Amino acid sequence: MTRLIRFLAQTLHPPQHPGDLEVRHIDAYRRFRESSTNERYAKLELRSIALIFDVPPLAELVSAEVRDRMRPHLRYQPNPKSGYSDGELARIVTAARADVAILRDRLLVAPLDSDEEERHLLEVARTTGSIQLRGVSAPRIAGVKRRVAEHLFVTRRDLTPLLALLVATTGWNLEVIKDLPAKHRIIEDLAVEVEVTKRRRGPGHWHQTATWEIGPPGKELSTPGGLYLLLHRMMAPARELMDDPSTFWALWHHRQGQRSGGDGCRNPFAAALDASLRHQHWMRERGVKADPLTDDTSLEAPILRLDFNRLKTSIDVRRTRQMGGHLPSAARTNTTGVLFRNYLAGDKSTIDWARELMAETLVEVEQAAWSAHRRALATHGVMNLEIRIKSEDSDQQPPSNEVDTAWTSCSDHEHHPLTGRRCAASFLDCFHCGNCVVTDDHLPRLLSLLDALETRRQQMSEDAWWTRYGSSWAAIRYEVLPKFTEAEVDRATQTKPNDSFLDLVEPRWEQP
Repeated sequence: MTRLIRFLAQTLHPPQHPGDLEVRHIDAYRRFRESSTNERYAKLELRSIALIFDVPPLAELVSAEVRDRMRPHLRYQPNPKSGYSDGELARIVTAARADVAILRDRLLVAPLDSDEEERHLLEVARTTGSIQLRGVSAPRIAGVKRRVAEHLFVTRRDLTPLLALLVATTGWNLEVIKDLPAKHRIIEDLAVEVEVTKRRRGPGHWHQTATWEIGPPGKELSTPGGLYLLLHRMMAPARELMDDPSTFWALWHHRQGQRSGGDGCRNPFAAALDASLRHQHWMRERGVKADPLTDDTSLEAPILRLDFNRLKTSIDVRRTRQMGGHLPSAARTNTTGVLFRNYLAGDKSTIDWARELMAETLVEVEQAAWSAHRRALATHGVMNLEIRIKSEDSDQQPPSNEVDTAWTSCSDHEHHPLTGRRCAASFLDCFHCGNCVVTDDHLPRLLSLLDALETRRQQMSEDAWWTRYGSSWAAIRYEVLPKFTEAEVDRATQTKPNDSFLDLVEPRWEQP
C-alpha cells in the first residue's frame, strides 16, 4: 500500500482523494511493478492491495470498477521440478535401504550383550521411555542417551532414510507418508491395506485406501507392504508407551528441560508435519552425490540435495515408463491430470523419453504402412512398382493402351490383375496395383498429393489418417521418390499443380 501511494504521488496529476482513483492509475502501477518484478508478482501485489479497499470507508469512496481492476486474473501455472536421474535415484534409494537394513538388524536381529547395570537401564527405558544416567556431563548426556535408546527404539536420526525409502517404494508423497496410521489389515499374507490421508484433496476427499504388496520373506525392503509392516514392528515398543497408539510413527526423543517433557516416545509429526528435520545432514553423512556437471573427472561431484517432491516425481516417471506412457495405468496416487501437470510435464527425462518413444512409434507405424503396401503388391504378382524415368534426349512415347489416372498411369485399365475385369478401384489403390506405371511426368502431381496428405493429417486423427492414406504415402515416400534425383524433385516442386485431386478419392461429406 505504501508503494502504491508513493507511486501515485510521483505521477503528473496525482489523485488528491480516494474517489479520484481511476482505472488508468491502477494499470500504470501494475506496469510499473511488472517492469521491476514479474507479471505474476505484480498481480499478487495488486490483489493484496484490493483487500484494503474492500473495507469501509475506502470501499465506499473508490468506484467498483477501480476495485475490480485491482483483482487481475491469475492463471495457475504449475512449475513442477524435474526428477532425479536414474543414477541419482539409485544412489538415494541404495543409501536409504542400507540404513534401514542396519536399523532392522539393530532392533530386531542383533543380540544385546550388556552387563547387569546396562540391562536394568534398558529395562527402565523399555517400560518408561526415560533414560536415567549418572556421572555423565551435560554436554555429553544427549549423545549418550541417544546411543542407549538406539538399542530399543527408532530415533530421529533414523527418520530421513525411513521417509525416503517409503516414498520410493509406495510412490506416495511425503505428506501422506507422515500421516500413515498404525491400523491396517493384512490380506492373506499377500498384501496390507492401509487407509491413507490426502490433505490436498480437501476435507471431502481426505481418505483413500491403499493396498500394498508384502512380498516374500527377506524382501521387506523392496516392497511397500513389507516395508510398512517392518517399520510397524520396529516402532512397536515406542508406540506402546505413547498416549495415542493409533499413529504409525513412534520415535524416541530427547528433550532438555522440564517444560519440554524430557525424554520419551512420541509422534514427530503430531505438532507439525515438517518436524524440523534436516535431511541434508543425512545426505552428507552418506556421501550421496549428484551427477557430475561436466565430463571432467578431476572435478568432484557435489552432494546431492534431497527433495522429496523430486523423489516422488522420479518414481512416477519410472512407473509411467513401465506402463508404456499409459497415464490411467500409471496414476496410482493422483489423477491423470495431476500426474501429468504436477509431476511429468516438467521432468527432463520424461520429455526425452517421450520424444524417443514418439520417434520409435512413428518408425513402427511407417514400417507397418510400408509392409501393407508390399503385401498388396505381392497379391498382384509383382514385387515393385513400374517406374520409368525418361532420358533427356529420349522421345519415347507411352504405350497406346496406358491410361492416365489422377497421379499415375495404368497399363491395362480394362483388366484388373486380381479380377480380370475393368478396374473400379480408388485412385489411391493404384499405388499397390501391378498395372501401375509412374514416370517423371507424374512427379509434380505426386508432390502435390503429398502436400495434400500432410494437410489432411492436421484435420483428422492419426489412426484414421494412417488407415486411409498410410500405405499410399509410404509407397510414394519409400518407393517412388528415391528413384528420382534431388535435382529432379526440385524441378518438379516448382511445377507442381495447386489442385492435388485428393477430393476425387474422398466421400463428398468429408470434403472440406
